[in-house]
This record gives sequence, structure tokens and C-alpha cells, in this order.
Amino acid sequence: MSQDKPPLDPHPLSEYVAWAGNRNREPLLGVLKEKLPKDPGNVLELASGSGMHINFFAPHFEHLHFHPSDKDQEVFDNIRKLSSDHKNDNIADPVHLDLTNPETWFNAGEPRIFAAIFCINIFQVAPISIADGMMKCASYLLDDDGFLLIYGPFQVEGTFTTDSNREFHETLSSAGVSEWGLKDIADLKKAAANHGLELKEQINMPANNFSLIFGRK
Repeated sequence: MSQDKPPLDPHPLSEYVAWAGNRNREPLLGVLKEKLPKDPGNVLELASGSGMHINFFAPHFEHLHFHPSDKDQEVFDNIRKLSSDHKNDNIADPVHLDLTNPETWFNAGEPRIFAAIFCINIFQVAPISIADGMMKCASYLLDDDGFLLIYGPFQVEGTFTTDSNREFHETLSSAGVSEWGLKDIADLKKAAANHGLELKEQINMPANNFSLIFGRK
């Protein structure tokens, strides 16, 4: 694939999303190597999309069992294909999980089953309202010492940390889709607090992004 930046397209199977994923996967792997547990356990990815991230991470953690999920079942075949192509036998079959519908959260019958949950590059193309569902879901599914990692570009207390992030926000906003744009970390913290979680760590990442680590209070 060309290293040139493709036109903005948030569809999970687009060239743009693949390009962005190839840029951030190594730095994210570094964070996960530091944060994921050393003991066997389960890890959930929210909004797995094409499955590129979970299939890149899984071989580095053979003691963990990874669970892809997405609201859009259209992407499931691609996730399965990548898992098969890479012979990743520690990746479960993808499941339908809608953050706005608790009935899809593993049938809402198996609380505290995940050591970690991660979600990559979602909030800039999603309404901030899903933050409440994400935090509620994480609070329900994470074990006592588990964490939620959210990665992406964000505003910090109403300000842009770089000119490039401001420009990215303006590009997203110009698309005419009301929910597109950089959200504020402060709003994620508020949603977390409503469900017994708090921001434990804010990690600066390449390309002016953040890894936000949330855990129980």
C-alpha cells in the first residue's frame, strides 16, 4: 500500500483507515506490552473494524485471548479472514456489540470477564454520547483490576494541543457530519465518573494522539 495519505474516509475497510492503522499500530503495541497482564486472561476490542489492530497485537500475547467486536457485522468476514491468514488462534470469533444497547454486551450475563478493553480511533467520527455507553460497558465487563484504553486525537479542556489537531478537527467538521470532530478528554472523564471509572493515565503518542487509560476508582 502506498505511504501517501489517502482521502479521509472513516469506513473501517477504507484505504484511509488502513493507512492510519499502519501508522499507529507499533506505538500502540508498545503501550499494550507495558499495560496488559502477564497472566492468562481475556481482552476485548470495541469497534474492531477491519480487524487489523487485533490481528497485529494478538501474536505478541499468546497467553491472552482476544475478542473482536463491532456494531457493524459487515466487517466480520474481514476479521475472520485476517485471523485465518495470520493463523491467530488466540482470537475469538467476532461478536456484535452495540454500545447503545446493553443487551448486546455478551448477553449482559457475564460481568467482569475482561482484563482489558481497548478502542482505537473511534471518537473523532462518532458522537460523544457513546462515551456513556462505553464507560458503562467497561464498568460492567472489566475485572476489578482491568483497564479501558482509548486511543485517538482529542481536545484537552477545550483546547487543541497542536495546530495539526486543530486542522484535523476543521477537516472533519467540514465534511458536514455533525458528530465528526475531535472530542474533549474532559467529557470522557465525566462519563467515566458516572460509572465508577476514572482516568488513570494520559499518555502522549506520536502524531499528536493520546492513549487514555481508565480504571476503577
